Amino acid sequence: SILVKLHEAVPGRRYNRYVELAQAAFGEKLGVWLALFPTIYLSAGTATALILVGGETMKLFYQIVCGPLCTPSPISTVEWYLVFTSLAVILSQLPNLNSIAGLSLIGGATAIMYCTMSWVLSVSQQRPAAISYEQVRSTSFGSSLFSTLNALGIIAFAFRGHNLSLEIQATMPSTFKHPAHVPMWRGAKAAYLLIAMCIFPVAIGGYWAYGNMMPQGGILTALYIFHGHDISRGLLAATFLLVVFNCLSSFQIYSMPVFDSFEAFYTGRTNRPCSVWVRSGFRIFYGFISLFIGIALPFLSSLAGLLGGLTLPVTFAYPCFMWICIKKPERFSYSWYVNWGLALLGTAFSLASSVGGVWSIVNTGMKLKFFKPN
Repeated sequence: SILVKLHEAVPGRRYNRYVELAQAAFGEKLGVWLALFPTIYLSAGTATALILVGGETMKLFYQIVCGPLCTPSPISTVEWYLVFTSLAVILSQLPNLNSIAGLSLIGGATAIMYCTMSWVLSVSQQRPAAISYEQVRSTSFGSSLFSTLNALGIIAFAFRGHNLSLEIQATMPSTFKHPAHVPMWRGAKAAYLLIAMCIFPVAIGGYWAYGNMMPQGGILTALYIFHGHDISRGLLAATFLLVVFNCLSSFQIYSMPVFDSFEAFYTGRTNRPCSVWVRSGFRIFYGFISLFIGIALPFLSSLAGLLGGLTLPVTFAYPCFMWICIKKPERFSYSWYVNWGLALLGTAFSLASSVGGVWSIVNTGMKLKFFKPN
């Protein structure tokens, strides 16, 4: 809500990028330092994760469609990552968020469909015989606390994307009589309602269906492992294909802030517009750098809790500080107390989740397998 309203905080001015808003609130240099790095690694980390998920899902889709005739897959997992990245790079040539509105719609629709299909198919099948719902007992209160904090950090990383709200709102027309923050806030509430309708059934249905048998890859991997021979191949293949479509469309949306940063840097340094060839080069470079990171550092998923904690200020702390700096509410007023309280709480939550992520890495260990993806 705060970011939506800060988009037009100054009459006659629209802050179309998160970094622009941070500069207006914290100053030209400090705003860049505080906002540019976390928003870029949020986008880059998401792009890398989408390449890994999309490539692995394409491999599973191929195995389902071919069945016993062409199993195992004739190409490796890394080569499937390359196929997915090539498709994503081709789609990334669309210039801006306005031009990918159709892709965004496809991404939202496919997310709703594959989430619904995954939990419905899971709960409709017989559960594994060795399933258990027994709670894993921690050795101490401290261990339980840090594990909880690490889990909250992973959840926070999953609910990323708030840094994109300003760019999305910038695509809407706005006048003094009909400001853009009104329809944007309605859209945000509708989006969160749809997210809840997707995520909670998946979490509850997945836990009921698989319990402690849930594999590391999540509910989709569980569907393939436990029910690959029970469910119609066409239905199962359609579910995985929807995931691929969603990953391809999401790659464009989450990567757009990085594309904008590249082009703004080029324009600022050369003092000339970014040509089609330069823009294409930036996007190809970014796509294959994300692929390289995913292949070179396959253990990044072990850092999800830590990364989630480090990105929390972008969502929970920075917007409150920005509101105080730009709106300047009266000292000790209700708005002043609420924003300071939420900002400090978000900062504390970020630190706690980061500590939980570090503890998880130290406690469970992390195998640094460079250039050895699963």
